Amino acid sequence: MWLYLAVFVGLYHLLHWYRERQVLSHLRDRYVFITGCDSGFGKLLARQLDARGLRVLAACLTEKGAEQLRGQTSDRLETVTLDVTKTESVAAAAQWVKEHVGERGLWGLVNNAGISLPAAPNEMLTKQDFVTILDVNLLGVIDVTLSLLPLVRKARGRVVNVSSICGRVSLFGGGYCISKYGVEAFSDSLRRELSYFGVKVAMIEPGYFKTAVTSKERFLKSFLEIWDRSSPEVKQIYGEKFVASYKKSAEQLEQTCTQDLSLVTNCMEHALIACHPRTRYSAGWDAKLLYLPMSYMPTFLVDAIIYWGSPSPAKAL
Repeated sequence: MWLYLAVFVGLYHLLHWYRERQVLSHLRDRYVFITGCDSGFGKLLARQLDARGLRVLAACLTEKGAEQLRGQTSDRLETVTLDVTKTESVAAAAQWVKEHVGERGLWGLVNNAGISLPAAPNEMLTKQDFVTILDVNLLGVIDVTLSLLPLVRKARGRVVNVSSICGRVSLFGGGYCISKYGVEAFSDSLRRELSYFGVKVAMIEPGYFKTAVTSKERFLKSFLEIWDRSSPEVKQIYGEKFVASYKKSAEQLEQTCTQDLSLVTNCMEHALIACHPRTRYSAGWDAKLLYLPMSYMPTFLVDAIIYWGSPSPAKAL
């Protein structure tokens, strides 16, 4: 019996391995539009797909970022400036994409643009602090997707949305985790709706990687600005020791961040060019071994793990 079971498991993994490695043909005829290509995952993915021969349409927030990217890629890659928080900018970029892809349609849309700040205990933040992140990470994703959906449907292509392990487990206050939970929900409904038209939707859920989003300097600068404007009551409740603990946590986080960004961009590439893409991709060992298992744990256990690694207020009971 055990022999049959071992053979069955071996055959299953062999079939899975074979399916995972089947890649689409005619990559040079396929257009992929990527947001957030100034740095980090977006920039590396644009270079990676360009090297594979795909026709990359890269959206950058700044002309400087676009110029740097063009200098590192082939003449096939083309750039456009895009601010995902402005509907007129999204509409202009969508028209630009339409003119480039023509009747072929858009094979791939990668919603990568995102920010992580401001982040702090919710009580220290304002409504506008939440809006700032949601405008980019969630509403920007929705606006870009809806604007380009007809072109993706025409090509029976792929939508790849960059979520996070923070879309599975809410690790800290502020708009970031909320926005990623929203991306997960939007992607799930979108995947079911577009499946009728042959369009596949995938989510990338990275752990902590060393990018501008996880910069220690930016985190501390933003947090100290939030702390300085907080009310005397909030400062008394949390105390100066909380600030020192927060600084220490930020430094420890930076040390544990994975530096190999290709672990994430390889997932994005697979979602775009594999014959059988996955629905979700967990990138990084922390995502696979810690945060993904945490998302299935009982709430009390998840809370205990997060309490253990988080600074506590001075007036905590």
